[in-house]
Amino acid sequence: MSDNLMFDSKSSYRQILKATSIFGGVQFFTILISIVRSKIIAVLLGPSGLGIATLLNSTIGLINGFTGVGLETSAVKRISEVNSDEDPEVLGKEVGILNRLLWITGLFGMCITIILSPWLSELLFDSDKYVIAIVWISAAVLFKQLSGGQMAVLQGLRKLNYLAKANLLGNLLGLIITIPLYYYWKIDAIAPAIVISSFTGLIFSWLYRRKTEIKIVKITSFESFSKGKELIRIGILLSLSGLLTTLSGYLLQLCISYNSGVTEVGYYNAGFAILNSYVGMIFTAMSTDYFPRLSSFSNDNNKMREIVNQQAYVGILLITPIVVVFLAFIPLIVSLLYSPKFYAIMPMLSWGIIGMLFRTVSWSMGFILLVKGESRVFVKTAIFFNAISLLINIGGYMLWGLEGLGIGFMIYFFIHFIGLKIITKRKYDFSFENKFYRIFLCSVGLSFAAFSVLAVSNFYLKYGLMGLIIIISLILTFAELNKKVDLKEILEKIRRK
Repeated sequence: MSDNLMFDSKSSYRQILKATSIFGGVQFFTILISIVRSKIIAVLLGPSGLGIATLLNSTIGLINGFTGVGLETSAVKRISEVNSDEDPEVLGKEVGILNRLLWITGLFGMCITIILSPWLSELLFDSDKYVIAIVWISAAVLFKQLSGGQMAVLQGLRKLNYLAKANLLGNLLGLIITIPLYYYWKIDAIAPAIVISSFTGLIFSWLYRRKTEIKIVKITSFESFSKGKELIRIGILLSLSGLLTTLSGYLLQLCISYNSGVTEVGYYNAGFAILNSYVGMIFTAMSTDYFPRLSSFSNDNNKMREIVNQQAYVGILLITPIVVVFLAFIPLIVSLLYSPKFYAIMPMLSWGIIGMLFRTVSWSMGFILLVKGESRVFVKTAIFFNAISLLINIGGYMLWGLEGLGIGFMIYFFIHFIGLKIITKRKYDFSFENKFYRIFLCSVGLSFAAFSVLAVSNFYLKYGLMGLIIIISLILTFAELNKKVDLKEILEKIRRK
């Protein structure tokens, strides 16, 4: 490898770590805010209150998914492409088109929510007492659509600092305002709190988007419609997977609710939030820069292969210590995030956290389909994988309850990993390098070793072994990352500063 190639490789790995650390740090504080909010709901309202809040938030997500036509996703892709051309006028037009489409789709989603409120109340809660609450959250549908669009602009421009600050400050102000509401009005505060939180998010997303000083070009309604059609078409395609995932999760929640009630839904969502949001924040942090960077090389399979290999390599090294530490301290984590009332979700989490290893790899490969935008391949894989996910999770829950959901989570992401590996190899000649597989097998081995130690009854032996596995995983991660980015040099620069 030449000196230039070595430098480019080191620079690329450093960019991945820099983006992950910038947004990962803010994600940590955002998650901390979510933990406080969930803790407040769990303590003040109990599992049933958490279940109601989750169902209302899931309703917002589902309606936004259907009526938002994927503008958040397509805007990131389109703006990253336009920004690389360095034409301010074209960029200004694209943002102007996006803003107009955001208002149209947001208001449409708001109206749909209000119209369907009686039916949704009966469907979700088997009662008409939540109609007003659902009407309330229709405003959140609009606010989230508008703020999501502003965030997409920041992400497409790769303004990671602005994006991070908008996320953090919006969530923090929302929490500060809503805490007294939960304290005084309990369950009656859930819907207003959701609306207020979404509005604070909109305020900061708009303020930081304005800081980019993009000169929005005024366009006619006809031009907006004709050029916006392509943005919508791509958005529908790119958002299909997320929409089907939301729908799959929604159907699973309804299944749990009908079989065991909203308390069990609260347990499921508490466990899912830990896996998908708290542990999964690493994916959110990495994707912030990964998606627009990969989009800019969507026509170069060799460069894409290199970027995906680098991303998967860093991802698996970062997730391994998280998985091992998580397995060692599950009771403490559940207590801190919620309360001892939620210990019922620990078996679910023990299995589910193993699935995060396979998810890390399949997540990295999944972006290939996203940036390629081939409709037939994308639609078929999205439908197939989400159908498999729903069937596995329902089957796991019917057989083994909450623990079965964790087992289903792990099995699904293993299938997802194998499936995407086959598809990307056949369609785009994608493959992982041998060095990646060596690290991946080490990570899987360490994680299953930690999982096995959970069965040890002797306290001192159990945590002695866990401590040893944690140390090995940290050494592995540090040693491998140091080879790629020279961590010692970076740490020395930080120390000098």
